[in-house]
Amino acid sequence: MTNSQKNTFSITEQSQSAHVALNGNELEKISELIYQRAGIVLTPQKRDMVYNRLSRRLRDLNMQRFDEYTAMLVNNPTSKEWQEFINALTTNLTSFFREAYHFPTLAKHAQSRSGMYNVWCAAASTGEEPWSIAMTLEAALGRSITGPRVLATDIDTDVLEKATQGVYRLGDIDNLTEQQKKTWFLRGTGEQSKMVKIKSEFRNTVQFRQLNLIENQWDIPAPFDAIFCRNVMIYFDQNTQEKLLQRFAKMLKPGGLLFVGHSEHFQNMNSPFRLLGQSVYRLAE
Repeated sequence: MTNSQKNTFSITEQSQSAHVALNGNELEKISELIYQRAGIVLTPQKRDMVYNRLSRRLRDLNMQRFDEYTAMLVNNPTSKEWQEFINALTTNLTSFFREAYHFPTLAKHAQSRSGMYNVWCAAASTGEEPWSIAMTLEAALGRSITGPRVLATDIDTDVLEKATQGVYRLGDIDNLTEQQKKTWFLRGTGEQSKMVKIKSEFRNTVQFRQLNLIENQWDIPAPFDAIFCRNVMIYFDQNTQEKLLQRFAKMLKPGGLLFVGHSEHFQNMNSPFRLLGQSVYRLAE
């Protein structure tokens, strides 16, 4: 196999006669652009994922080459295609009450605080996480009479649209108790019998908004009592992680909590947080 063959990955779709290839230089350019725009680090091992997701954009735009696509992005820095590019390359694995051990900690913390308790969910994805946070707070504190307790943001506009709708498959709530299902969801009828929807009276407990974590300024109503940023910073390099930790600290009230993913560890970094336990960090006072 020649070097050029080693550096080229190609798949021919059965439904498409055109042959589209992604070579090493094109992958490197794509990696550079997504890092600049979203802070995401793409390794060469992500080649298959990049190909599969972006080849759909090429088909939609009637393009034959990845370098044609990246050139279009570079030459049009304000193009709406940038958001499609970001949406295609973000990963959105989530579920209701994922990493369930965090939610009793959240409830206990909320009950120990006075005044309005606010949480920022910094990676809302399709909504399961912020809804789980809101459910936990309502169970711990009762219904809010002063507005949303949870601000839910994400860089991906496609998943935010689904999150805002609050519609899920019946199987998505299998791990909830029957009481939880009755309290917060309506089940569809007829053709929608295998779907559920967040109840209308509960929908105003979460506010959804698009936000890029590496933007220079976040236009959000801080400070918060807790921030959830779980399974996001694993896609960033250490420099970006450290900057985010410093910025998160400024967005928290004294004694506030930062919830991260189980595989994310920051205690050895220069940060204003101290490990509380089970991937929960407390802002040093």
